[in-house]
Amino acid sequence: MAAEAEIEAGEGAPAAKKKLPIMLIAIIGAVVVLLGVGGAAYFLFFSGGKDAAHEGELAAAPETFIFNLPTMTVNLSADGGAAQFMKLTIALEVANEEVMTEIQPRMAKVVDAFQVYLRELRVSDLEGSAGIYRLKEELRRRVNIAIFPQQVVSILFKEILVQ
Repeated sequence: MAAEAEIEAGEGAPAAKKKLPIMLIAIIGAVVVLLGVGGAAYFLFFSGGKDAAHEGELAAAPETFIFNLPTMTVNLSADGGAAQFMKLTIALEVANEEVMTEIQPRMAKVVDAFQVYLRELRVSDLEGSAGIYRLKEELRRRVNIAIFPQQVVSILFKEILVQ
């Protein structure tokens, strides 16, 4: 009987060794899953605090002022075809009220700079978002030259109509 007990104990030992690695793998897998869930919860709950901090920074951003220009209607350059027109309403974004008061006496120079440039455009120059972006950048460059030493932050299109 004692010999049989030793044989059974000897046979049971390999089975216990097989169960140990399986349990170890299961425990490691559970730890990895818990770490993943913990990391996801951290990003969900604590990344919102950073957004609130960024909102505070945005609220502290300097205000800009909008200066509306009169609506302009110009003939576009045509290559022997029918006459085409463009109606354009623009607003200038400026950094402060001082720039707005500086622009007023120079408004004739600004409108003249715009008219000269706009009359040389063709419809193909205005096609697509790239054409409108080039128009915006060129108008900003021209207005900054006309009101130097003051600067315009941005050109805002309120209306663009090409016929």
